[in-house]
Amino acid sequence: MSIARGYAAFSPTAPMASHTFQRRDPRADDVHIEILFSGVCHSDLHTAHGEWDGLIYPNGTDYPLVPGHEIVGRVTAVGSKVTRFSPGDLVGVGTMVDSCGQCVNCRNGQESYCLNGATWTYNSPDRVDGTTTQGGYSDAIVVKQDFVFRITHSEEQLAAVAPLLCAGVTMWSPLRHWAAGPGRKIGIVGIGGLGHMGIKLARALGAHVVAFTTSESKRADALALGAHEVVNSRDPDAMAAHAGTLDLIINSVAVAHDLDTYTSLLSLDGAHVLVGIPADPHPSPSVANLIGGRRALTGSLVGGTKETQEMLDFCAGHGITADIEMIDMQDIETAFSRMAKADVKYRFVIDMASMKTAA
Repeated sequence: MSIARGYAAFSPTAPMASHTFQRRDPRADDVHIEILFSGVCHSDLHTAHGEWDGLIYPNGTDYPLVPGHEIVGRVTAVGSKVTRFSPGDLVGVGTMVDSCGQCVNCRNGQESYCLNGATWTYNSPDRVDGTTTQGGYSDAIVVKQDFVFRITHSEEQLAAVAPLLCAGVTMWSPLRHWAAGPGRKIGIVGIGGLGHMGIKLARALGAHVVAFTTSESKRADALALGAHEVVNSRDPDAMAAHAGTLDLIINSVAVAHDLDTYTSLLSLDGAHVLVGIPADPHPSPSVANLIGGRRALTGSLVGGTKETQEMLDFCAGHGITADIEMIDMQDIETAFSRMAKADVKYRFVIDMASMKTAA
């Protein structure tokens, strides 16, 4: 065992606080990683506050909880059977640290859809010893090599690479599955941590990108991120002008809203893909709206290991990173508060060097 230092939630209402805990010694197929940067995802906030108990986590949240699943770091040690990594390598860890490895989905590199349940980076039982997994708001982590990813961005970009491990691949997976590329018109709903990555990735894939926002103030930002067009979804005339024109819509908004507003913009056989999970259900969609254009209303989870490495390599080759605000670990409660109000452009990332002075 080794001692790790991090920040944890000790109850749904208690503020995040310093926490010292044990990490396992590397098993034969494990990689020990010194964490350099950890992105701050809405999932961290939801889980820390117990908001997904019974929804995502059937057994609730196991406190104390160390969140964080957008992790970039450096390998410090490897197990005896590790062949893909060596000490000194720059690597990433995303939302998963294990899966059954045997079901059809796992064998196809779709571990997030593991039929026996993926092991999430935090608040999941370890498949070997049953202990609760603890995430990236800490100075070190031990992860099975199959769920560790090679980072080829330059070292000065590493902080902005961290959000790619969740926000990036969450948008990449549906873009690839529904064949975003030249000749395709893609809508991105919501310009936040997920949406801003969707705009960048869809543009780099060669698609025509239409960004949808309720905030007129985000128009210039969306264009700068790579959108060809920006539509204020509160403007009925602007929305009507795009009716029946979009091949794919990826909706990143995690607040209940009228899905028909966007589904009606799809062309024949278009897909409206939900990637945000609202605390309250969306209003029931109109079946007629789906039938009338043979449209699909569907969802997508974070991508598997193959897609994640593919996305990281694509981003490195195209100079893509997230737009971030760097924070110290001690400022996580302020970051949570701002994130809940959508007051971030567009992802907070924790500089884990700040743990050396954390109380």
